[in-house]
Amino acid sequence: MLPDTDYRRLWARSPRALLRGTAGVSIAARPLYVDRPDCTLSSGAGVVKYAVSAPQADLLREIAAASDAVRIAPGRVHTAWALEQRGLIKRTWRSGSRVAVVATDGHFYLKHDKHPHQVQTEKERLQGDETQAARAPADGAELVSRLQTGSGKITVPDRAPKTRGRWRAAYYDALHHGHVPTGHKVRWSCRQLGDCVFTLVDEKVEKAAQPPPVPAADVPEVVKRPHPLVRATHKALGRGQGAVDTRSTAEITPLYVSRPLADRALRTMHALLTQAEGRGYTMETQTDLQRGEAVHTVAIVIRGRALPLVLTERTAKVPHEPTPQELRQQERNPWTRLLKHDEEFNGRLALGAPVESWCQHSYSYSDGARWTLESRLGHLLQDFEHLAAEAERREREQELREAEQRRRWYTAVARAREQQFEQHRATVLTGQLRAFCQAARARASDAPVAADKADWLEWAEACAEQLDPLQGPLCAPAKSAGRAGGAA
Repeated sequence: MLPDTDYRRLWARSPRALLRGTAGVSIAARPLYVDRPDCTLSSGAGVVKYAVSAPQADLLREIAAASDAVRIAPGRVHTAWALEQRGLIKRTWRSGSRVAVVATDGHFYLKHDKHPHQVQTEKERLQGDETQAARAPADGAELVSRLQTGSGKITVPDRAPKTRGRWRAAYYDALHHGHVPTGHKVRWSCRQLGDCVFTLVDEKVEKAAQPPPVPAADVPEVVKRPHPLVRATHKALGRGQGAVDTRSTAEITPLYVSRPLADRALRTMHALLTQAEGRGYTMETQTDLQRGEAVHTVAIVIRGRALPLVLTERTAKVPHEPTPQELRQQERNPWTRLLKHDEEFNGRLALGAPVESWCQHSYSYSDGARWTLESRLGHLLQDFEHLAAEAERREREQELREAEQRRRWYTAVARAREQQFEQHRATVLTGQLRAFCQAARARASDAPVAADKADWLEWAEACAEQLDPLQGPLCAPAKSAGRAGGAA
């Protein structure tokens, strides 16, 4: 049996030959699983994977080798469920426990190292291979012509090898025989599996659409005039040989690094602080209280917003080696537990927001496999500017919302006052009209009232009835009704 790396190499060279067993490895010698995430089957119920992992393959062999149904152990329930979802086994209950037998598709998989649905999918892909291959461009000039006459993009559905090979030949012919127009380039994606996408790209348009490069912050090898915070930090380091930890000291740059990286950390902070001051930003030291302990940080202030920073060295877990004192203590107290791992510096600097701060996951950069922390200082300052601009935008939107709320509130208050004045005038006028009509009728109780005066009194009484606010249904304002309902 070949190692996994050899199988991956053979798969990258000839995946179909590896599945058929013609890549120099017999079917019996190679494993039953293939680590390919794209070996899937789309169905109405979702996506079912073809691939079988190593634990699933072992369980499938055990079930096939048994003469009767195999009881599924509690720790392998999920593995059995995965095999059942692929249709390789069947499960049922027997005597209060789950048992499983190999299904027809499982026997097919053990014999041919392929899922039957995968074989059917391959047959469907091969059915129209000749017809689709005939529709492919004959050479690179025809491929470029199709891209120019169309929208500049051609998508070829996932086809069989012959069709894919014709499109591949047209692509390389256009690439190597000068069919691509000047200032353009043809891109080809999804070359092995999936839909092939060919795109004609204008290099000038693509370059104009790219964001401008981020200005880099140069870190000097030797600092002649360090930043005041860096100078104060260097004085606070002392001449000890242990780890450098200045996080508990105020008015300096917080560092937590190993002694060999202390000089590099100071030079990095000097470059960052001087670059920030060159852009018009200011620096300040802050002290916060977290879990009853003082946490000191240095912050870059942009547009009135302070963004705290801490420079640390990442750590890695290493096996713990018990000391003689720990071993003697464990002999005296057998129930005591020793540490399994220790934290050791791994030589990678990290610069970002302090742990457990409001901006802990907003900005952070460290040494990586392809870059160093010094090369990411420009990106860090750019993140600061974006965060400050975003905070300013949110504050401006909040101010606009509050101003709109105040405007609506004052409008509602003015409308309520106007309604109150109108109701008061109506109440007063109604009372005066009724009092006048009653006094006029009382005065003329003994003598008959003239017809024109009687009509006027009736009109005045009707007007008072119409103006009386108590004649209509009582209704509370919307807010008052809501409060009353909430109280109830």
